[in-house]
Amino acid sequence: MKNIKKFLDYLQYERNLSDHTIFNYQIDLKEFNDFLNNKNIKDVDLDYLRKYLKTLSDKKYSNATISRKISTLKSYFKYLENENIIDNNPMVLISNPKIQKKLPNYLNYNDLEKLLNTPDLKTKEGQKAALILEMLYSTGIRVSELVNIKMKDINLEERKILVLGKGKKERYVYYGTECQKLIDLYINGARKVLPPSDYLLPNTKGDKTNERMVRKIITDVTRKAQIDVYVTPHVLRHTYATHMLNEGADLKSVGDLLGHENLSTTQIYTHISNERLRQVYLNSHPRAKKN
Repeated sequence: MKNIKKFLDYLQYERNLSDHTIFNYQIDLKEFNDFLNNKNIKDVDLDYLRKYLKTLSDKKYSNATISRKISTLKSYFKYLENENIIDNNPMVLISNPKIQKKLPNYLNYNDLEKLLNTPDLKTKEGQKAALILEMLYSTGIRVSELVNIKMKDINLEERKILVLGKGKKERYVYYGTECQKLIDLYINGARKVLPPSDYLLPNTKGDKTNERMVRKIITDVTRKAQIDVYVTPHVLRHTYATHMLNEGADLKSVGDLLGHENLSTTQIYTHISNERLRQVYLNSHPRAKKN
């Protein structure tokens, strides 16, 4: 477990991965370590790895889950190789299984309004929950970017926020009047009773709110809103991108606002928009309507 601990520290402090991502790495590596059963990592060869992958298949894991676990091991073994802990890296001979790309979940306009209007703005908990939901939808930022926002990063006059994305890359995101109202309400209300902090969303100790707490807040609000979609921070990010494209934004601009390095990452949202156009056609054209 010593090497795993060092690897997780490397992911956190050098690669600045999110708490959620590191948690998944930890789960995958614990499962692999249990399979090792005190076997020296230097003695792990291709045959041994194939036996491990067979156990994953026997557990009826989906191809997507197995692919994630393989990617975790690829990163781990690459780290061990770079640190000269192992001489050979057998993971380079392992391929990820093919998985069918799923269109990301997103909220329609009615469900979104229902969700955003659910928090009780008269309470400090409601003010914080409302701001979290609005910020994620209005800006499209990742939850890891949200919790790291500091007060100095927010330009209230120009309604823009400097966020630190993947790979420590900075970018500006923008927000509108509704989000501005909630920022003002929160700063002059719920935030005032919290300890002094540099962060926009501090916890009761003045540290930044962790990602798991943000997810719990969203889950609680979703339950109260009685929405059928399982809402996560990433669902709100998908909703932002989908709605932007539906309202006429170009793909390159949306990709830049999301902090995507490659346009191919953003192109998944065109499938959503195309599907929407298809449904509009089927429901509207006289020769396409169902009898």
